[in-house]
Amino acid sequence: MLTRLLLATMILLSAAATPPLRAAPAPPVHFDWFEYTGRDVAFEAPLPPGHYRNPILAGFHADPSITRANGRYYLVNSSFTYFPGIPVFESVDLVHWKQVGNVIDRPTQLDFDGLSVSRGIFAPAISYHDGLFHVVTTAVDSGGNFIATASDPAGPWSDPHWLPGVEGIDPSLFFDDDGRVYLLNNDVPPGLPRYEGHRAIWMQQIDMDNYAPMGPRKVLIDGGVEPAKNPIWIEGPHLYKREGWYYLSDAEGGTGPQHSQVVLRSRDVWGPYVPYARNPILTQRDLPEDRPLPITNAGHADLVEGPDGSWWAVFLASRNYAKRHYNTGRETYLLPVRWRDGWPVILPAGQTIPYTLKAPSWMQGDASQAPFTGNFVDRDEFDAPTLGSGWLRVRVPKRPWADLREHPGALTVHPLAEDLDTLRNPAFLGRRQQHLRFEASTAMSHPAAGVAAGLAAFQSETYWYFLGVRRLGADRVTVFLEGRDGGGTTRLLATRDVDASASLRLKITGDEARYAFAFDSGDGHGWQTLAAEVDGTVLSTDRAGGFVGALLGPFARDERALRSK
Repeated sequence: MLTRLLLATMILLSAAATPPLRAAPAPPVHFDWFEYTGRDVAFEAPLPPGHYRNPILAGFHADPSITRANGRYYLVNSSFTYFPGIPVFESVDLVHWKQVGNVIDRPTQLDFDGLSVSRGIFAPAISYHDGLFHVVTTAVDSGGNFIATASDPAGPWSDPHWLPGVEGIDPSLFFDDDGRVYLLNNDVPPGLPRYEGHRAIWMQQIDMDNYAPMGPRKVLIDGGVEPAKNPIWIEGPHLYKREGWYYLSDAEGGTGPQHSQVVLRSRDVWGPYVPYARNPILTQRDLPEDRPLPITNAGHADLVEGPDGSWWAVFLASRNYAKRHYNTGRETYLLPVRWRDGWPVILPAGQTIPYTLKAPSWMQGDASQAPFTGNFVDRDEFDAPTLGSGWLRVRVPKRPWADLREHPGALTVHPLAEDLDTLRNPAFLGRRQQHLRFEASTAMSHPAAGVAAGLAAFQSETYWYFLGVRRLGADRVTVFLEGRDGGGTTRLLATRDVDASASLRLKITGDEARYAFAFDSGDGHGWQTLAAEVDGTVLSTDRAGGFVGALLGPFARDERALRSK
């Protein structure tokens, strides 16, 4: 009896020590190519010689900041919880831009798990001083304020140098002529806020050797340029020095239709700062809503001087349809700055932001060839050794699930047990929707049993569409369309069973608020519409909330693992 009891105990202990069997990884899905085509009405007119086109960075490129170094210009944008984060662009003429790197390009630098898409990296600001590039920004809900540095803007960039005790968002650095360095940012005002959206602009000296704020912290602006009117969301501060004046420029009014840019100046870096009598220096909020091809939400500007002494502003704005919707997010625009009686003016009151205007005097080449704007076709054959810089992942991947070497000439995606509604990292690779009218298509292998794969149109974890395929048997597949519209459940919107042939293509098309989803199963019938006239406003920022635009691209999920959760 004792022997049997001892044996049973040993068996139980052995079973407890043995880890449970894990399901084998789901077989991968191969995508042969991905093609994106944009055909916007606003971009149809040919460019006159010596002109450029707005936006200069079409599609979700929010909160631009710019600096000049070594005869070139470098620009960064907010990336929120997308990875790699904080894209770095380079240009010689402010018109032709090339992405040269990312500040956040290693999974060890930051972690965004558990965060909604529009948290994470807010409003980075780039500067150059004594041979070193600095990017200062806020990792909202994921660490706070930090500075990253690099001798080469293409990278590698340092790990975050966290700024102890610095609260608030939208930091920037100002390097004064006397060697002192100042940190500016948005934060709550002294005492209790008087109203919703009451914020202040603060400044403090910073020790750049130790990345530590030092000395007193002082409010430069409390509320905004007209405090009696209870202005909201003063933010995005930048400080410049010109002809003995310190110019403090900030965004006001929130990043929606009331957005604007204001400016103040002082003879002393600590102030007091006096506002320009004709503020704002940039806005579109006073224009008719029904104007053709509207550009809205203009603000969050940064200024830079050109080699010929001219000044220019980069800023964010949006291209709307049906007055208030915009799926392309907040984009980057460029306008000249005019100095009037010692004040910088980006756009006089009542004027619309032009889609085309005269280029900088030193522009090189034909502006119609600028790669991030206008109408174009962008096709990725997946034949490069590494993914192109335009591809984004939702949050930081914990393991490599996208591969270009495993199946040369194709993108291999290893399905994960994460759906698009996850607050972790799904196996989704997206590129920005850059046009109101577009097509996005791909050719892919048939997924194995237990796997769903295809194309997703993604705005956030609660607003998306998935045009997917799953296997029914050896010779049949189901093509389906799922969607999520902010609710707690995913809806099945359309489905069709077809024969599984050697080839399979999927396509998403958009025309402002009208989206369509189609497939070609290789049976000789060509493209077949699965669902037409689908509500595209689900992917608009104003409906979904947050600060990003829509992404399009391949997605694969392991449905065996999802069922076991």
